[in-house]
Amino acid sequence: MKIYIYKLNLIDRLLTKEQWTEKDNAILERHIAHFDRMMKEGTLLLAGKTEGLDETTYGLCLFKANNYNDAVTIMESDPAISEGIMTGCLHEYSLSFFNKDFQ
Repeated sequence: MKIYIYKLNLIDRLLTKEQWTEKDNAILERHIAHFDRMMKEGTLLLAGKTEGLDETTYGLCLFKANNYNDAVTIMESDPAISEGIMTGCLHEYSLSFFNKDFQ
């Protein structure tokens, strides 16, 4: 297994809270459920986002996959990406240090 990371960026329309629709919020719920499934499967290492809601805001997903093609499939199956409220940029990732006590 290799480690991959993808950076998530909201589409411009969603950079202000007033622009979010019920449909966008439903997609976000499926996005969170996607990460929950990955966690239960043991492939998700961490996921989260920076504070705020502006052009500097982004999320990260660090996960395990067999190869780059599988990693692309995992990223593209994220509802936030597949349903168009976020874009993703994928990279293979080398984990150099890890604090096992990190929570």
